[in-house]
Amino acid sequence: MSETSAEDRIWTVPNLLSFLRLLGVPVFLWLALGPRADGWALAVLAVAGLTDWLDGKVARAFNQVSRLGRLIDPAADKLYVFATILALLVREIIPWWLAAVILAREIFVGAFFPVLRKHGYRALQVHFLGKAAMFNLMYAFPLLFLASHTGWYAEGARVAGWAFALWGTGLYWWAGVLYAIQVRQLVTANTKE
Repeated sequence: MSETSAEDRIWTVPNLLSFLRLLGVPVFLWLALGPRADGWALAVLAVAGLTDWLDGKVARAFNQVSRLGRLIDPAADKLYVFATILALLVREIIPWWLAAVILAREIFVGAFFPVLRKHGYRALQVHFLGKAAMFNLMYAFPLLFLASHTGWYAEGARVAGWAFALWGTGLYWWAGVLYAIQVRQLVTANTKE
């Protein structure tokens, strides 16, 4: 099988795991906002986190990395983050400013897509810092859900949740700034040719 055809594969185990993760987003929202079944909502987040880790491992171990996988994997991560932020906002667990800061970062980075396309580039590959930011945010939000409860674990979950949220948001912006620098370098190199 040639390199090009391997990249174009759709039906791979990692892609299936990413699709299943995408299907979990509305389930999570319904659980968190409808019956407020936080235990089940957190279980959906945990399964999403496990499949996120697993799809990357399988893709690399069995040479199933694909173009589609590089698109839907980060898209699923972002959808979970935004769905969780929405649920936390609606339930008044997090303040509006945290959601605004994260959304502003998405708008900031999204503004570079037309520039990339104009110069013949697709979206840039996610780098380690962006993955670290997403990792922190994916830990922060379930902990903040737990902090909204009255159990013995609530105070520890609140402290850890806010630590992950603030650190993750800072890393998310830092990754966005590095993305902007990378776009500038690509555009500058492209205009010199």
